[in-house]
Amino acid sequence: MSKPKILIQLDPDDQPSVFDSVVAIDSGVDQLFRHHSVQNSDVEGLVHGAIFTRGPKDLHNTAIFIGGHNVHDGEAILKKVQSAFFGPMSVSVMLDSNGANTTAAAAVLSASKHIDLSKAKVAVLGGTGPVGQRIARLAARQGAHVAVGSRLLNRSESVCDELSQIDSKWSLTSFATQSDNWIDSIRDATVLFAAGAAGYELISSDELQELSELKIAIDLNAVPPAGIAGVDVMATGNEVHGTMVYGAIGVGGLKMKIHKASLGKLFTANNLVLDANEIYDIGSELIG
Repeated sequence: MSKPKILIQLDPDDQPSVFDSVVAIDSGVDQLFRHHSVQNSDVEGLVHGAIFTRGPKDLHNTAIFIGGHNVHDGEAILKKVQSAFFGPMSVSVMLDSNGANTTAAAAVLSASKHIDLSKAKVAVLGGTGPVGQRIARLAARQGAHVAVGSRLLNRSESVCDELSQIDSKWSLTSFATQSDNWIDSIRDATVLFAAGAAGYELISSDELQELSELKIAIDLNAVPPAGIAGVDVMATGNEVHGTMVYGAIGVGGLKMKIHKASLGKLFTANNLVLDANEIYDIGSELIG
């Protein structure tokens, strides 16, 4: 008889995410163990509790989900989780702190429905935040030339340097939106992502009109004003003046499908690590 599927939610926040918990239940998890205020020093004991209570042949029925709003904290917890495994004693684990991986995957996959990203020139506004960095990473992985934007040039340069360490063949440039002529840095962009902080317009209607090669614009800000001026939060590939546009909620439907599919994938083996690339690949399978 198959063991029930247990998902262990590790959240460094004071309260575990209700959103992540609801999605876990809706994805078919039988039992959900929610741990909040998780520190690095707590992780080994929690992991050992997961791997020592079931034999190796049943460990695929236990999995770990790492959430919380702080992606850096989530990444540190992921490393601690992996370091607590040994030999066949492991369970599958998924990182999606602040929804960064599933959101970025959904955004890039939405663009890929309309354009060959290997030939695209991609601009990412808010490119130094957790979602923006992953969008840049996933687009570069597809072969796109990616321009990473931030208010401060040293921050966008730092992200490009970090991404280049993953793959030196990726085509990456940096730009600063504080510059008076910053729009010149992305004038030939064919795909535009806005992944900045909620409630800030990152590009105006007049600036947008200067991007004469633009084919796709995807705004991930659900809080007014839109990050990309004029993009409806509900847009799902609507054509506006020759450009396909997506809003945050429009992308959100695919994000939810990817989130649930990724959680389901965890229970197919006991040695999976689902981070940005792996979650993107799951999403790619979903849309065919």
